[in-house]
Amino acid sequence: MLIEIDFQSEEAIYMQLHNQIILGIATAVIQEGDVLPSVRQLAEDIGINMHTVNKAYAVLRQEGFVTIDRRKGAVIALDVDKAKALAEMRNQLSVILAKGCCKNISRSEVHKLVDDIFEDFQE
Repeated sequence: MLIEIDFQSEEAIYMQLHNQIILGIATAVIQEGDVLPSVRQLAEDIGINMHTVNKAYAVLRQEGFVTIDRRKGAVIALDVDKAKALAEMRNQLSVILAKGCCKNISRSEVHKLVDDIFEDFQE
């Protein structure tokens, strides 16, 4: 798994890490049962604070993407509560779509974008 952090980005480092792990799962680079690097190891590899990695892992656990095992560490274990996932997605998409409407992005442009993204995940 290759994690690249943009230290110039306005996005928090823990969210960059969080998002890249989710993208890794969606594209099957990371699979259920895979063990993520230890907090200490990943922090050293990327050159960030251990607390930042710990926060990313905690958010991933809270969102149902990983479990934390005392012996193994962070393990990819997907919570498949589809109803909950759809409700969370609806809330997040509402804000994203509202921003798009403010920027005059059309429904057809959004549909094409969603289709393109889904194609990326299925390759």
